[in-house]
Amino acid sequence: MSDVMTFAKEKMEKTILHVNSNFATVRTGRANPNLLDHVDVDYYGSPTPIKQIASISVSEGRTLVIKPYDPTSLKNIEKAIQMADLGIAPTNDGSVIRLTMPLLTEDTRKQLCKEVGKMAEEGKVQVRNVRREANDMIKKDKELTEDDQKGMLEDIQKLTDGYIKQIETLQKEKEKDVMTV
Repeated sequence: MSDVMTFAKEKMEKTILHVNSNFATVRTGRANPNLLDHVDVDYYGSPTPIKQIASISVSEGRTLVIKPYDPTSLKNIEKAIQMADLGIAPTNDGSVIRLTMPLLTEDTRKQLCKEVGKMAEEGKVQVRNVRREANDMIKKDKELTEDDQKGMLEDIQKLTDGYIKQIETLQKEKEKDVMTV
């Protein structure tokens, strides 16, 4: 009985973490090291997350400074950032790479809010898929009485509603962050 609830709760929690990490990659007017979370660098023939081969710091609020631990990987890091299509041109001074966040126009901000909305909707769909899986598990359990099944289905729905509301809250916070000049 509680196995299904535990299963659903764990899966929905992972979905929230996933949505949150996706939101972190959306750029705002401020520099954020999480912007580079999905950038992999070709490091000696294998794709490696940029955070594993370089230190990333914020300078002056709008500039990310990437200092590789291995200076020979500078060109590969620069290439990976360009290929990631972040909308920011890296500048390489021979020892570090700087990414200066451009000021966002109103249109760009609105476009980014649309992206945030899409990410939130994907998260909601994932939560609903977990609900469907859990409901199927409950309905297939022949040991449960009809009343027990109904109660558990209601509990799963309440859980789903809570996580959907959590995603909506995260979405509003991120949209507010993006729209802040």
